[in-house]
Amino acid sequence: MGIIYFVRHPFLYPLLRARLLPVLLLSIVVLATLFIWTYLPQVAFLAIFHGRKLAWINGAFLVLGEGAAITALLFEAFFVDETLVDVFDATLIDHGCRGLVATSRLLEPEARDPVKQLGKPTTSAVYSPFSLRQIIEFILLLPFNFIPVVGTPLFLVMTGYRAGPLHHWRYFKLLGFTKKERNGFIRQRKLRYTWFGVMALLLQLLPVLSMLFLLTTAAGSALWVVKLEEKRRSTRETNDLLTGPHYEDDPQCT
Repeated sequence: MGIIYFVRHPFLYPLLRARLLPVLLLSIVVLATLFIWTYLPQVAFLAIFHGRKLAWINGAFLVLGEGAAITALLFEAFFVDETLVDVFDATLIDHGCRGLVATSRLLEPEARDPVKQLGKPTTSAVYSPFSLRQIIEFILLLPFNFIPVVGTPLFLVMTGYRAGPLHHWRYFKLLGFTKKERNGFIRQRKLRYTWFGVMALLLQLLPVLSMLFLLTTAAGSALWVVKLEEKRRSTRETNDLLTGPHYEDDPQCT
């Protein structure tokens, strides 16, 4: 969904072009280095557990996973998170969620497109917080790839389970959730967050295109927010019909 939306909305393209060349070169260098120096040794090791045929496939997943972890760390040096926030916020604005975004940044309502409307943040603007714990867990989970047949799918699911909710970190901050509220919200949607995290990770494993899919994933997470906000509004309207209208200082999409 995020991929289709990104492709169909050219106002997002400048956000990709601003980072494309340096990050593309970075991805190529990281993956080329890993495949040249680590792929065959890891395939040889995996062959002990998986046999020759599966070792070649799972070895590729293992190297791509390592590349994704290293590239994610290096992406922080290129301040890509700021670009992800802009994609996320612009997508929300395009779907009428200006009030939600305005709680965290200045907006230029007269600008011609959602990206141009984005002004300076008034509070900390983070799409997904850098988590040393997540990186360590990612590395510790890599050995699951050694388990024949089920190892790689298990690795993807367990990693997605941890990473999925982080794609809505920006949303939780816009709503002003406490840690308890955030955890409760995630708990109610744990399967959906796990699936989202797995799909995001799979896209990150695609060589060279990982930067593009980082941006499309941010767009996809914002589209999910739009649906969540529509549901919240529908629930509120139903409650108003049953109990009578009441004032709530709660930004939402229109």
